[in-house]
Amino acid sequence: MKRTSSLAALAAALALLAAPAAAECFADYKAKRDNPLRLHYGTIRITGPDCTEAAAAAEIAPRIAVDGWSLLTVLGVFDATGLAERKQSAGPFHLRY
Repeated sequence: MKRTSSLAALAAALALLAAPAAAECFADYKAKRDNPLRLHYGTIRITGPDCTEAAAAAEIAPRIAVDGWSLLTVLGVFDATGLAERKQSAGPFHLRY
């Protein structure tokens, strides 16, 4: 009985440690389109396992390219708590891609 409760406690502790790794990841970025020149600022959910600016750039570029946009820069990565403050600035490009 004691061994079962110890295993359950260990499993619960490991689940808590793994939870931050599964947190949602988002990035904000700037992009452009030529002829005529157009710029936009947007927010995007990153689906890959790494929540870094480099990983975000590798994921964002092909996703926005389908509509003719070129990635200029990734401004940063953040979790879901940062979405609300960026929503108005991103306008129609908030979580569009």
